[in-house]
Amino acid sequence: MAQLWAAAAATHYGVGQVCVHSGGTEATAFNPRAIAAIARAGFGVDDPGGDNPHVLVSVADETPPIACFSKVYDHPVNPREGFAAVMTCSSADEACPVVLGAAARVAIPYEDPKVADGTDHEAETYDLRSNQIATEILYAFSRTS
Repeated sequence: MAQLWAAAAATHYGVGQVCVHSGGTEATAFNPRAIAAIARAGFGVDDPGGDNPHVLVSVADETPPIACFSKVYDHPVNPREGFAAVMTCSSADEACPVVLGAAARVAIPYEDPKVADGTDHEAETYDLRSNQIATEILYAFSRTS
């Protein structure tokens, strides 16, 4: 979610030199609950389905969609050096104290919304987490323009 909100914020604030990527400590799949939350937030979503689908997410009409899929942070599509690693999950912050190649490592940890999976509050929890991430990232980008 942070990757998509950062891309949307960069577009909104005209910060053209920002390239956003994502990765975690393990590759599983782009959580369908997170996909649903970003769709509810207004992003365009083309989800082909499958075990680890490459979901195309549109953040703005004037930018190409972003291919989102689960991958480790050092996956070949991600930069090798000179990037800022933003850790948005408490467990990732703890499991990844060093991100090789990162020029900066910033932790803005949130409780993973997966804690609500299978409950009556599942969608609400994912939406709240998306809104929290959006608020902080949009604020940060608003200070760069």
